[in-house]
Amino acid sequence: MIHPHPEASNSDEFKGFNEARRIMWCHDARARVYERFEQTTFIGDTNVAAVHVDNTTRADRVFLVAFDKAGQQVGVDTLYIDEPNQHLGIASEFDHDFTDMDVVPDSQLDQAISRENGWVVNLKVLREYEPLADRRATQRAVFLAHLQDMMKNGDVRGFLFGRGESDDTDAA
Repeated sequence: MIHPHPEASNSDEFKGFNEARRIMWCHDARARVYERFEQTTFIGDTNVAAVHVDNTTRADRVFLVAFDKAGQQVGVDTLYIDEPNQHLGIASEFDHDFTDMDVVPDSQLDQAISRENGWVVNLKVLREYEPLADRRATQRAVFLAHLQDMMKNGDVRGFLFGRGESDDTDAA
């Protein structure tokens, strides 16, 4: 029988690893939402302010309903899910609640939200999303999360920031 390493039972032992995993999951969700929305006309249509994502009605597809700034329906689309990694789960960075998007009371969008069968994407925020910048920021955040564990375990005692300069001014 294989026993876990005695130190591995400490919940703080892999704190950085767990944080890095959480960071990657969030990045994957953001990237998936952006990539899937690029398959629609909604990102390019400036009349669309929000899209309701019905990801609960069917397991094999996601129903999208687009709304304008007044909360009136302006379009629909369906994205099919052929692989599990195509599912449009909530990416809080784009969610109308987390981005403080204004929703006109008693509008069609407000009614869609009240049904609680999905989530609403704020298209203004999604349009401003830059995948390459997000990937780089995520890469740095994951590295720093792992670095925390490596320094705690003594795997790393010092490091240099920068692009390989021989100057030790950036040594930590």
